[in-house]
Amino acid sequence: MSKAKTSPTIPASEEATFITAALTAEADAVRRVAARVATEDAAAWTSALDLLEACTGHVVVSGMGKSGLVGAKISATFSSLGQPSSVLHPAEAVHGDLGRVRRGDVVVLLSFSGETEEVVDLALILRTDGVPCLGISNHAGSSLAQRSTVHLCLGDITEACPLNLAPTASTTAQLAVGDALALALARRRDFGETDFKKAHPGGLLGVGLRNITDAIRFRADDTLPVLPDTLPVRAALERARVTAGGHRRAGAIMLVDDGGRLSGIFTDGDLRRLVLDAPDGLDRPIAAVMTARPKHLTVHDLVRDAERLVREHRVDEIPVVDEAGRPIGLVDVQDLIAMKVVKE
Repeated sequence: MSKAKTSPTIPASEEATFITAALTAEADAVRRVAARVATEDAAAWTSALDLLEACTGHVVVSGMGKSGLVGAKISATFSSLGQPSSVLHPAEAVHGDLGRVRRGDVVVLLSFSGETEEVVDLALILRTDGVPCLGISNHAGSSLAQRSTVHLCLGDITEACPLNLAPTASTTAQLAVGDALALALARRRDFGETDFKKAHPGGLLGVGLRNITDAIRFRADDTLPVLPDTLPVRAALERARVTAGGHRRAGAIMLVDDGGRLSGIFTDGDLRRLVLDAPDGLDRPIAAVMTARPKHLTVHDLVRDAERLVREHRVDEIPVVDEAGRPIGLVDVQDLIAMKVVKE
């Protein structure tokens, strides 16, 4: 094994310039592909999406080397957006794994040069078997293009590697193309938040897509007092104590107008400030000291909307109202912390 080469210390400014150039090269590769879609290849992209939309089985993604690794991510994106997908190694395909491809599947084949032997051979086998293939390479005249049902051309791409050898900008372009196809397919199929939630029941994504009513622990007139905003503070506090009934109470009182609609919130923090600033404040109308028109959510909002309110407005208690604006409960920031949606 050869020893690693050592080199003189490179100034930080030179390294920053090199890294910037590498990132720019990869971004430029994606921009060039996007420009081709807008000016030359719109029809090919439409054909590619027609092929994918007609898929009644799996979108099977296959590529060799770095393209294969990119293909695994593209496959995961398809699955994430509601299209079942799997990965097929092109070399293993001819040794039994071809049985993974079933009627109704569409195979996406990745080879930047379009001449990767294993991928081109697989394309020929699939075409013989009548399996529709979407090829993605850098040239419309490539062997892969000639053997594919539909072909997308990436065009000439200069790698970010100074030697123009290591797959870098080209694989970034492949990945972006795969993501764009998956997103466009999901858009055609009207894939929405409810569908996304079904595919992502776990993790922060899944929790964030839960309905906000799932996070309500303090419910109106149970452990959450909902009182007229015409009461004096002292009377409101006394009635709130009765509502709690010895159970853990919410750290706030919901106030409503004469139509039962949320008009304000009075928190433990509001009470402390009132007592310190105005000792006789307990006899004042609660409407004069409450937080009027508080930030709130509706029964149609999601847990992620609560996280956004906490992050953007630093609120600790979030009222939840029904379609008529009547309070049904309260979400406490501690409950969001327990759900790991908000950090302490």
